[in-house]
Amino acid sequence: MGASFIRSLRGICTEGDSMFRTIQKIVGRRWLQKLCVKEFQNQLHNSNERAVEYRFLFEQLVETAPATVLDIGSGTTAIPAVIASCGIVVTAVDNIKDFWPKGMFNRHFHVVNDDITATKLAERFDLISCISVLEHIQNHETAVDAMFRLLKPSGHLVLTCPYNERKYCPNVYKLPDSDAYHHAVPYICQSFSGKELEKWVARNKATVLKQEYWKYYSGEFWSCNARLHKPQKVDSNACHQITCLLMKKPDHGF
Repeated sequence: MGASFIRSLRGICTEGDSMFRTIQKIVGRRWLQKLCVKEFQNQLHNSNERAVEYRFLFEQLVETAPATVLDIGSGTTAIPAVIASCGIVVTAVDNIKDFWPKGMFNRHFHVVNDDITATKLAERFDLISCISVLEHIQNHETAVDAMFRLLKPSGHLVLTCPYNERKYCPNVYKLPDSDAYHHAVPYICQSFSGKELEKWVARNKATVLKQEYWKYYSGEFWSCNARLHKPQKVDSNACHQITCLLMKKPDHGF
């Protein structure tokens, strides 16, 4: 073994560690370090909706002060780790086997393989976050019902998704003026409307506490026509393509 490797062994080895476990730590850390360097070097500017959505989520974490959070559709993002860094106990789930045909590994946080439309989770949570995920789930009503079942009484659901107050679209990526129209996108992207929102609320006896509307494109739906240089917060009567929602489960539960 090289001198540098031996020094690494001595630096990382703790009492009770086997040689094999210590080597695992060194190899894992070096791999992650190389991955971080590669990601740093390959960064490209590609502004998206996450800044608005994450800002909304963290404002609601401050306002509702949950002890436990379920993050649905975490994917490869660091968001569950960031929430956990705030002192909140986090469970992260994603439909890994079905939605990620090549598999998925989140290097930031442990993600449980779970389909929210047929969830196996038994625990209940103070707050559930679902950030730009529901639009990819065909059975959205089943998914929302499951989210409310997994909330404690008086629990909160933070939901963001493509949205048009007046009209539903089953898949905006299939629209000719979508910027994803000529790409082989392997999943749907629904744009919900006030009608779907009313059903979610009625089915679960929920209350909408906050709703924001954001304009990102010049077109009627998300991803359609020209993208704005900077997103605009608007009211429900103006053109918009994204909504951010805070909903509350009733006190008595169900």
